[in-house]
Amino acid sequence: MSTTPVRTKRQLRAARGPYGRVGQIIDELDDRFGLARGGRIFLDKIFPDHWSFMLGEIALYSFVVLVATGIFLTLYYVPSQSVSIYHGTYAPLRGQKVTAAYASTVNLSLSVRAGLLMRQMHHWAADIFVGAIVIHMARIFFTGAFRKPRELNWTIGITLLMLSLANGFIGYSLPDDLISGTGLRIMYSIVLSIPFVGTYLAFWLFGGNYPGTVIIPRLFVIHVLILPAIIAALIGAHLALLVRQKHTQFPGKGRTEDNVVGSPMYPTFMAKTTGYLFMITAVITVLGGIAQINPIWQFGQYQADKISYAVQPDWYMGWLDGALRIMPSWEFAGWGHTIPFVVFLPAVVFPGMIFTLCYAWPAIERKFTGDNVIHHLLDRPRDRPKRTAAGAAMIALMFTLLGASATDVLANFFQVSLNEVLWTFRVLVFVVPIVVGFFTWRICLEMQGGGASIGKRKRAVLMIRTETGEYRTVETEPQPDDEKEELPPIPVPVRIEVGAERGDGDGHQPGVRVVPR
Repeated sequence: MSTTPVRTKRQLRAARGPYGRVGQIIDELDDRFGLARGGRIFLDKIFPDHWSFMLGEIALYSFVVLVATGIFLTLYYVPSQSVSIYHGTYAPLRGQKVTAAYASTVNLSLSVRAGLLMRQMHHWAADIFVGAIVIHMARIFFTGAFRKPRELNWTIGITLLMLSLANGFIGYSLPDDLISGTGLRIMYSIVLSIPFVGTYLAFWLFGGNYPGTVIIPRLFVIHVLILPAIIAALIGAHLALLVRQKHTQFPGKGRTEDNVVGSPMYPTFMAKTTGYLFMITAVITVLGGIAQINPIWQFGQYQADKISYAVQPDWYMGWLDGALRIMPSWEFAGWGHTIPFVVFLPAVVFPGMIFTLCYAWPAIERKFTGDNVIHHLLDRPRDRPKRTAAGAAMIALMFTLLGASATDVLANFFQVSLNEVLWTFRVLVFVVPIVVGFFTWRICLEMQGGGASIGKRKRAVLMIRTETGEYRTVETEPQPDDEKEELPPIPVPVRIEVGAERGDGDGHQPGVRVVPR
């Protein structure tokens, strides 16, 4: 009978390899799950070094902070609309009737160690999360990163934006203070405005007539469980597609449709992105510690007959609030039904049109340009004047509506009639996007050199990119063909054939032939 030889500690360490016990654990996992090949592909993934590609990571790491702080808040928040007398630490509220949701949020803010810090970090992280998604999607739109084969990722991004808006509004409504209660009342009116089914939906959602007794518990489950799970799944799908598909990059020296120039995942990008996580977390922590946001103890418990002056929702809901404010008081009554256009059009139809247009934009652009080619190189916004003008007009529309959400503040500040401010924004909401879109289109043409056709002897302005990635303008003399505007040609799909029989004869470099498909 043979016996197993006894090995010393030095022999055991040598058997584990140069990476010690960690390496042995990885080897054991690879033997069972085959992780080595996929892990190597992931670690060798190349990421471009352009700063704009870090915008998506701001959203990702803000979501990480949201989850971490949200878990802390969940331990103290009470999602209940039951009413009791307040006897907490905030003296001005003592003796008043408050709901358990409001009382627990005030106690969390003023009585729990680091509670106010966590709550304000959570609120700031939500604002940054939505803002980062918006800016990231704008970068994707203006550079054409939504084109084939990334239409699905564009759809995921728009869905993430919609869900983040909804979850942000729900989280803002949970404290049940005077401001958030007003927002819930507006939401109830929006649901009621839906023709034929609005009354049934509102009654089912609120568990009866407004305000009901179950809306806060239901919103709490949606806010902490359902929507975060969907958002996390979509983020995972987005990252999986990012790894599976080739990363986009800006045109430049050595960059083609068939390669990616940048840093590998390990160790360069991993070290960079980890530092970025710490930076974003630090900024959110500083904001949570020194920048007050949503002081609900000053607003008081929600009461249906009261509303505060000069209070607007979070910035990402301002466009919807502005649309509601400037909509004329129109309604339709007939056949036993009343449709309040004053609410239904700006709060249901208008957002539906905006997001439907966003979803359909890749197909719309492909239809009008005939571009069905796979793209890995990005566009410069100036090279696509119509797309850039459309995006600028949309942003101008959103900012105009955001300004309209402060009509009462503007009227009081400038000492003018509120009706005059409303009519001003009713005009601006149509004029500003058109003006911004037109001037953006003209500026893009100027940057392309198309300005030579405006005047007889006007010099053309060209933008030249240096090796360091900077842009500088160069004026050239107008040429006879300057009056003809030519757009960059659409790439033609090709098939690359490699074979030794078409080489240069030295037996080392095979020949390459490019054949149109």
